Amino acid sequence: MSGHIEHEEGFIPKFLLEELAEKGNEDAKRTLAGMAELAKKEKQVKKTEGQAVNNAFEASHNPKCVVYDSQGTGELRYKLSRKEGDALHNDQAVNLTFDFSSKTLEYFKHKLNRNSIDDEGMDVICNVHFKKNYNNAVWLPNQNQLAIGDGDGKWFINLSKSLDVVAHEMAHGVTQYVNHLDYMRQSGALNEHFSDVIGTAVQQYVKGQTARTADWLIGDEIVGTEFPGKALRSMKEPGTAYIGDRQVSHFSKYMEIPLGDDGGGVHYYSGIPNRAFYLAAMELGTDPAAYLWYTALQDRETIKHNAKFVDLLQALLIAGEKLVRQGKLPQSAVAVITKVFSDVGILLPVHA
Repeated sequence: MSGHIEHEEGFIPKFLLEELAEKGNEDAKRTLAGMAELAKKEKQVKKTEGQAVNNAFEASHNPKCVVYDSQGTGELRYKLSRKEGDALHNDQAVNLTFDFSSKTLEYFKHKLNRNSIDDEGMDVICNVHFKKNYNNAVWLPNQNQLAIGDGDGKWFINLSKSLDVVAHEMAHGVTQYVNHLDYMRQSGALNEHFSDVIGTAVQQYVKGQTARTADWLIGDEIVGTEFPGKALRSMKEPGTAYIGDRQVSHFSKYMEIPLGDDGGGVHYYSGIPNRAFYLAAMELGTDPAAYLWYTALQDRETIKHNAKFVDLLQALLIAGEKLVRQGKLPQSAVAVITKVFSDVGILLPVHA
C-alpha cells in the first residue's frame, strides 16, 4: 500500500485554488499552504499497514460519528463538540456535519450493505472550522478523518453545511479501503468519479430526489457570490458548471498531460465516467446504479490501483451480469452499461 499514490486533494481542486492565488486571492494562497502542510503531516504519520488509524474511539459493529471543532486552528481533534447521544450543539456547522456523516453511514449500510468507511464499523471523525477562511475539505487517508474549512465567504462558503461535500470525502475513504486507486491520471479520475457518484447518490437519497428530479451538480451548495458559476462540476453536462470549467465528457478529449496539472487530469477527466453514470442512473435509477458501481469497485482483479476507464467498464459488465442473475438489476442492465460507456467513447478492446 505504501507504494500507491495517495489522495491529497481536497473537495475544491488544487488547480482552481492556484488560479485564484495567481489573481491575488490571499485566502486561496493560505489554503494552498495549508494543503501542503496537511500533506506533509500525512506523510509523517506512521500508519500500520492495513490497519485504520482511528484512535479517538474504538471501531465497532455500530459506527459512530464524532465532530471536533478546530476553532480556526490547523489542529485535528482539537475540541470534542458532538458525539453519538449528545444533544444538539449551538454551532450549526457541528450539527450539520454530524447529521451529514450519519446520513452517509446510513446510505452505506442500507443501500451499499457496507459497515462504515472501512466496512468494519470504524467511527467517522470530522473536524469543522479547520484553519481560518480555509477553502477546502479533505479526507486524510493516513489519519482516517475529515478536515473541513469554513470557506472565505466570497468564493466559497462553509463546506460543513454541504451534504455533498461530507459524502464525497467519506467516499474517498471507501476507495482507500477497497482498492486504493492511485491519485493520478485515469485511476485518479476514477477515484474522484467514485466520490462524485457516492456524493450525489447520498444527496438524492436524503433529499428524496430521483435521477430525473436531481440537478446532478457537485459543489453547488458551497460556491459563494463571487464564484463564476453554479457549481464545481456537473455530472449531467461536464464542462458547464462555471466559466472556465475544464471537465470533458467524452474520451476523445482525453490527453496525457503532466502530473503537475491536476495530477494528470483527475478532475478534468472524471467528467467522462461521471457522464456515463448519469446516463446509467437515468435508465436504472440512481440507487441501483450506485450499487452496481460499488460492486464493480470491489473487483480488485479488474480494477487495480492503476486502473483505467476501460477497466471500470469491464468490472461493471461483470458485476452487472452477477446482479442480474441475483435479481438485483433488470435484464437490460448490461446493455445499458455498454451503451452509456459507448456514448462517452469508452469501448472494450476487440480481440482478433
